[in-house]
Amino acid sequence: MKTNQGVILGVEKKMQSSKLMVPEGRSEKLVEIDSHCACAMSGIVGDARILIDHGRVEAQNHAFNFDEPMGVEAITQSISDIAINFGEGYKESKRKPMARPYGVALLLGGVDERGPQLYATDPSGTYTEWQANAIGAGQETAMQTIKEQYHSTMSLEEAEKMIL
Repeated sequence: MKTNQGVILGVEKKMQSSKLMVPEGRSEKLVEIDSHCACAMSGIVGDARILIDHGRVEAQNHAFNFDEPMGVEAITQSISDIAINFGEGYKESKRKPMARPYGVALLLGGVDERGPQLYATDPSGTYTEWQANAIGAGQETAMQTIKEQYHSTMSLEEAEKMIL
């Protein structure tokens, strides 16, 4: 959810399916890409790791080469480019191409020189900018609540309460 003050990302933590499972201390569904950009994911976590690692490398290379943080949209576009080209492999890399599309949707949020930004990607490699969005199994229910309660003048605290 994007506000004038920043971006809030939230994820639903799944309950343990067995008493024998060791409880996880952190959620793998919410990660930092760079100090100004984070990502929430829904789908195959292993696929998300590949895309997110690529985004992290691109952001670090940009910061090293230009001495400024990479824009949130540019990070999103670099991740989407990998998803679009899943059958072709990576430019100048020995890594083999994926034999199937990446099975993950991402929400990328951050603040850069353009202010707060929120983008959603899908497995096709398409990305779109949003004021507020939801992905995953509970998307329809969450979007219904967002449509009813979201307004562009929300504070970070109001957005956080809504997400919770």
